[in-house]
Amino acid sequence: MEIIFKRKDPAVLWEDLLAKSIKRSDELPNMEGFNSPDIDQVVKIYPMLINPYYFNLIRSDNRLMKQAIPDIREIESHKGYIDPLDEENLSPVPGLTHKYPDRVLFLISGRCAMYCRFCNRKRKVGHPSMVTEESIKEGLRYIEKTKTIRDVLLSGGDPLLLSDERLDSILSKVKAIDHVEIIRIGSRVPCTLPQRITPELLNIFKKHHPLYINTHFNHPAEITPESSMACKMIADAGIPLGCQTVLLKGINDDIVTISELMRRLLAIRVKPYYLFQADLVKGTSHFWTPLTKGIEIMAGLQGNISGIGVPRFVIDLPYGGGKIPVLPEYVKAIKGDQIILRNYQGIEFRYPVIS
Repeated sequence: MEIIFKRKDPAVLWEDLLAKSIKRSDELPNMEGFNSPDIDQVVKIYPMLINPYYFNLIRSDNRLMKQAIPDIREIESHKGYIDPLDEENLSPVPGLTHKYPDRVLFLISGRCAMYCRFCNRKRKVGHPSMVTEESIKEGLRYIEKTKTIRDVLLSGGDPLLLSDERLDSILSKVKAIDHVEIIRIGSRVPCTLPQRITPELLNIFKKHHPLYINTHFNHPAEITPESSMACKMIADAGIPLGCQTVLLKGINDDIVTISELMRRLLAIRVKPYYLFQADLVKGTSHFWTPLTKGIEIMAGLQGNISGIGVPRFVIDLPYGGGKIPVLPEYVKAIKGDQIILRNYQGIEFRYPVIS
């Protein structure tokens, strides 16, 4: 398939780009390291979708390619869990997860602009049954009757692939619920399809403050003029932007890559929020990193980049255990009236125990 989108083209309608997405191996040009029969086997179970904008990025960087193009290990490996975060058992109604007392995860879209091969919902993303009109109605009814909910995270799939009108309708209905204080949107669109961020969409966002967006960049090569502009437009609309990065073997599991990513995120007004240990999703073990690698990277960030650029390194525990932060060990010992501390350079200091 010929990829007609070029980085220097004038504004291109995001719907047109999405319509030209690659979904089958015969639409891929010949690329070293990928086998069409293998891809075909995988997409029967886990769909592939790569829009032309993101495809142009992966052609120039093999690390981005691994995020987008299916790997036979996705169906050969039996390590991990189909539903690693136990979302289905924590769903009082279909498509809504209520894990924490005061907030819910509400799925309102079943598709993305690019299907990430490490996705923790790969069991359902891209399948029409993931989100339905009825599941959205049930979710809204549950939020309305559950008075403890103050924070609603809209997710999917990617909520920003809904039409402007549909997204505005859902945002309006959630905001109209008295006990809901804030709305968050989880979206990779600013990274994978920045053309979706339009003035019309931003005018909708402005109607629903306080609104927050957590986006998802994994590699500095994803920060392009287009994605930078998309984030600028969102920030200029008064919407705080955070980034949830996933630590992925062979893609970003080194201090140089993560440091550059965090600095470049700050430059486009995106606050590094989480650095996630990759979820234990079945078929994704080739992306998993040792926990010690994440701790090592966090130790390398501390003191070497601005504190505002240091994310929290977290694990989202299996079986619905929730997120926990993981930190390098800075408190070495407590001896009498002294605490032995290690700074970012590895130098030990003594600090008094204060009673």
